[in-house]
Parts: sequence; structure tokens; C-alpha cells
Amino acid sequence: MTTVDLTQSSVRELNQALHDLPKDATGEWTVNGTKGEHAVACGIDAPLDVTINGHAGYYAAGMNQQANVVINGNVGVGVAENMMSGRVHVKGNASQAAGATAHGGLLVIDGDAAARCGISMKGANIVVKGSIGHMSCFMGQAGCLVVCGDAGDALGDSMYEVHIYVKGTVKSLGADVVEKEMRAEHIEELGNLLSEAGVDDDPANFKRYGSARNLYNFHIDDAKL
Repeated sequence: MTTVDLTQSSVRELNQALHDLPKDATGEWTVNGTKGEHAVACGIDAPLDVTINGHAGYYAAGMNQQANVVINGNVGVGVAENMMSGRVHVKGNASQAAGATAHGGLLVIDGDAAARCGISMKGANIVVKGSIGHMSCFMGQAGCLVVCGDAGDALGDSMYEVHIYVKGTVKSLGADVVEKEMRAEHIEELGNLLSEAGVDDDPANFKRYGSARNLYNFHIDDAKL
């Protein structure tokens, strides 16, 4: 096990040490002494287990590939932003744009996530055990967003083909978003994601939302000429 104390080392030194590892490197890393520093454990590309003990600032575990990152605290804007693979688990709350533009992997947030959770997500799966803020999954393209609490205004606005599952109430749906039927394949998909995120809940308690696909094509009658 490798232990890094950020009261003695800088975030730059930590990230450089992680980047210098070969892509097939394994092992456990523990990061202590965090005080809200930004970009902690960003750009990892190896199947490591990394535990961050404390709160982290902007872009924690951003651009993650392969690694399993656990953050024992709250995080700022853009946790797991542009994640490609692996798993990021936030044991607290997340600020805005959690999982933004993420292409793959799994992001789990034990608490709440603020506005724009999953904005422009491109294939990742996000499970939020609490509630999410407004404009979440705006222009979401692929993947799944699971919300065990409530969702704020304009959920999924202008989204493409993300599967959104919400157990609680939705304040309002965004442009071109509708409630959709929960078929057997969606029950199975959601059940697998809940299990992987450690959530003991019945998928039948959730509703599914998706694109009505009315924005996919341009209609001249909609133009304000």
C-alpha cells in the first residue's frame, strides 16, 4: 500500500506519481490530509484502488480510466468529469456537474448531487442515492442516470438516449422529455445498477424517463423567421 499525505506533498506530486505508473499497475493507494484541494487523483490510467480520506474540490478523479476511486467526503464541481472507465464512489455529497461528459465507468454518490448532474454524459452510469438538482442530464447522450431521491427542474432537457430512472418526484421535465414504459429489460438494467451501487431497492419503485425524439429533426414550421 502507498500512502500520500497532502499536508506534506502537493496534488501535483500525487498526480504525477499516479501518471508515471504503467497502465497495468495494480495496488492500493491512500490519500490523507485533503482540505478541498482541486483535481485530486485526476487522470489515473491503471487498475488501482485509490482511497481519498477527506473532502475534495473541483474535478476529483476526473478523466479516470480503470481505477476504483473512493472519496470519504464531499466533492466540488465536476467529480469524475470525462471518466472513461473504472468506478468512482463518493461517500458524501457532490456539487454541480457530477459525471459531466463521462464516456464510461460507474459513478456512485451516496448523498445528493447538485445541478447538472450527468450533463452531456456519453456512456457512463451514474447512481445517486439522494436527490439531484436542476438541468441534470442536459443533452445526455448515452448511459444511465439513476436517482433514488427527487429530481429538480428541467430533468433531461434536450437529451438523446440516456435512460433516466427516478424513484422520487420530478419537479419538471426538460424539453422533449417524457415518461416511458418500464419494460422487462429496463427492470433488469436498473436492478443490476442498483446492485452494483449497493442499493437495496426494488426497481419497480422507479419511473423511467427518456427522449420523445421530437428534437431529432428540424421542422421549418418551428423556425421563427
